[in-house]
Amino acid sequence: MEWAVLVVIGLTAGVVGSLIGLGGGVIVVPALLFFGPSAGLLTGITPQTAVGISLVVMIFTGLSSTLAYMKRKTVDIKSGLIFFAGSGPGTIVGSWVNKSLTLDSFHLFFGFFMIFLSFILMIRNRIKPIERFKRASYQRHFTDPHGTQFQYGFPPVIGVLAAFSVGFASGLFGIGGGSVMVPLMIIAFLFPPHVAVGTSMLMVFLSSLTGSVSHILLGNVNWLYVLALAPGAWFGAKLGAWINNRLQSDRLVLVLRIILILIGIRSIIEGIV
Repeated sequence: MEWAVLVVIGLTAGVVGSLIGLGGGVIVVPALLFFGPSAGLLTGITPQTAVGISLVVMIFTGLSSTLAYMKRKTVDIKSGLIFFAGSGPGTIVGSWVNKSLTLDSFHLFFGFFMIFLSFILMIRNRIKPIERFKRASYQRHFTDPHGTQFQYGFPPVIGVLAAFSVGFASGLFGIGGGSVMVPLMIIAFLFPPHVAVGTSMLMVFLSSLTGSVSHILLGNVNWLYVLALAPGAWFGAKLGAWINNRLQSDRLVLVLRIILILIGIRSIIEGIV
């Protein structure tokens, strides 16, 4: 039974994470904590192991998604590497801070962060792009399959600092960080939406590698659970990338936003009670 649950969790996380550029951790971590300490179906789950397992699984989600988006030429590798210069160290720092969190404090902080992510998803289409970054020193160009040309860019220092914050949250909570990074790339740096998602998944993949190493060294990874989650995450990520190329994801974002709010409220209650 527990293996079937883990496969479904991995598949769901892969589809949702790849479709919107989240990475899938927002599904894996709360699901593990629910079926572990709350429901008692999964044994040995703590905040630290949930985050460690999530980051290792996101390696598969991130790699699968990145390869799929690279085939569609919607991954800005150079920009992704610049972001990783910040997110990589941020993930390591977040992983080490995570070890000091108790179950109650993790629930509390995680709950508030889920509600924050829901708010970001709510306003991401309502904020006007920051045009001044069009004159930034680092500029990129992209032409979509319909021949539409895009120009976008950002100051590398700001990009690295923003990515460090996202990486810190990733290492601390086991999420991919794309829910923050994708709107930032679209709104502040004027990335085309599909390029923002593809580039975000590259950053998720690289950041998950560094974060996973930290959690493996800390002994926070249950490899049997990773083995059950990884296949679903891999194929789910490919399915999510395929859907992303064909459908508008607004409805899924709405559903995800509601789910994040419910998860956040439940997590906060768990942390207080």
